[in-house]
Amino acid sequence: MGGLKDELLKAIWHAFTALDLDHSGKVSKSQLKVLSHNLCTVLKVPHDPVALEEHFRDDDEGPVSNQGYMPYLNKFILEKVQDNFDKIEFNRMCWTLCVKKNLTKSPLLISEEDAFKVWVIFNFLSEDKYPLIIVPEEIEYLLKKLTEAMGGGWQQEQFEHYKVNLEDSKVGLSVWELIELIGNGQFSKGMDRQTVSMAINEVFNELILDVLKQGYMMKKGHKRKNWTERWFVLKPNIISYYVGEDLKDKKGDILLDENCCVESLPDKDGKKCLFLIKCFEKTFEISASDKKKKQEWIQAIHSTIHLLKVGSPPPHKEARQRRKELRKRLLAEQEELERQMKELQAANENKQQELETVRKKLEEAASRAAEEEKKRLQTQVELQARFSTELEREKLIRQQMEEQVAQKSSELEQYLQRVRELEDMYLKLQEALEDERQARQDEETVRKLQARLLEEESSKRAELEKWHLEQQQAIQMTEAEKQELENQRVLKEQALQEAMEQLAQLELERKQALEQYEGVKKKLEMATSKTKSWKDKVAHHEGLIRLIEPGAKNPHLITHWGPAAFTQAELEERQKNWKGKKTTE
Repeated sequence: MGGLKDELLKAIWHAFTALDLDHSGKVSKSQLKVLSHNLCTVLKVPHDPVALEEHFRDDDEGPVSNQGYMPYLNKFILEKVQDNFDKIEFNRMCWTLCVKKNLTKSPLLISEEDAFKVWVIFNFLSEDKYPLIIVPEEIEYLLKKLTEAMGGGWQQEQFEHYKVNLEDSKVGLSVWELIELIGNGQFSKGMDRQTVSMAINEVFNELILDVLKQGYMMKKGHKRKNWTERWFVLKPNIISYYVGEDLKDKKGDILLDENCCVESLPDKDGKKCLFLIKCFEKTFEISASDKKKKQEWIQAIHSTIHLLKVGSPPPHKEARQRRKELRKRLLAEQEELERQMKELQAANENKQQELETVRKKLEEAASRAAEEEKKRLQTQVELQARFSTELEREKLIRQQMEEQVAQKSSELEQYLQRVRELEDMYLKLQEALEDERQARQDEETVRKLQARLLEEESSKRAELEKWHLEQQQAIQMTEAEKQELENQRVLKEQALQEAMEQLAQLELERKQALEQYEGVKKKLEMATSKTKSWKDKVAHHEGLIRLIEPGAKNPHLITHWGPAAFTQAELEERQKNWKGKKTTE
């Protein structure tokens, strides 16, 4: 039912869009009322004018949008639709509303009737998204079917060129662009109007009317057993046969189900290419024109029965569904690929940023090294200047002591030796300074590593202590809950024991009360029998004789039978004694 609703919505969308004259997305209420009434008529849905007037009441302001019309359309029309209406009549009503406004005025190779069939085929092949379009894959499928029906050759290269130009501008064609594409003969060059019309009609019969196969064959009658030529039309669950291919005079139907079968028959009675269709109630003998036609019909009928057995839709509908699922899967894969490309691009940008950060760090390190080298050179220049000063002073001293050369030669030799040692010491000092700087760097690295390890160890130790404390608390809470449950269990057992004792005591008291009740009941029965016999005697002797009894000091009670045997005070005393005994028991 969902698929039927989607197909109906596509045609209704064309009609609604055609009524939207100013392209505002809204249609006047009067036009929608007329559209709703016509839809109810062609869809054979009971018309509810009360609901229609309530939905489009006059106190609403302005026209109604597509979203505002959809609730009424779904509730009062589409949800009541049954598969018992004429789909061609429904499509033709929607086509009539939109054709004058949208169909191109330029001359086309196809008639308006052929354009209507292309319009219906478009609704069948278009995507389930609005505004409706037909994607290039479905355009290629339709053009191939038309070319095959016209008996021409498919020009794949020409279509690929058209497809490239199409994808550069839009994702698909509207129905009117598709009609113009087929009508201008771009992919049917060399074909006349009649050939194109026959091809459109053949594709329309297959895709829309579910005609799986059709053609002339001879059929044997059931009563007169004569052979008559009929035009047979095979659909997914029925074979209809007509007088001619105009389908005006229908002669009967062959209902197909999963229990039917088709068998080949040998030639007999001058008839060739025979085959038999066995159904539940009847059997049909049919003669094809040649062996090829016979085999094609047997194969087509057998495939149809097989589809009925497995519950599959007609081949063209199943193929359309597979194409849609394939497009959805390819679209999902493309989206996934784009997502992965974006992730790779983001990762590449992150890598570039990391490399830029490393480059900057290297530049900073090189700058620091150049600064240190500059300082070292400056120190060396200062030392050389100092050394030059020392040499100048030595020269001055040597000039002053030239006279004492002979005497100071040994001292001069020692002094020169000392200068060489100082130079060696200077070089060693530079090496020691370099080693010390490297050692400090290594020490700093080790110190940072130790600090990080100590910090990690401290965090792990704190986490372990936290876990230990939580475990201790959980153990203490568990012990406390266990003790509390044990105390509650002891109290409940004590209460249960007391309740059992009380129950036993109550049972004992009930038995005693029952025994007392039985004794009182027996006494009451005896007293009743005695009272009855006494009443009988009194009734017998009443009026004849009355006993004379000694009088009492207190006034006697008077009953229905005469003076009572006890006074009021005696009665109250007996009641008090009875209540006291009852309280004691």
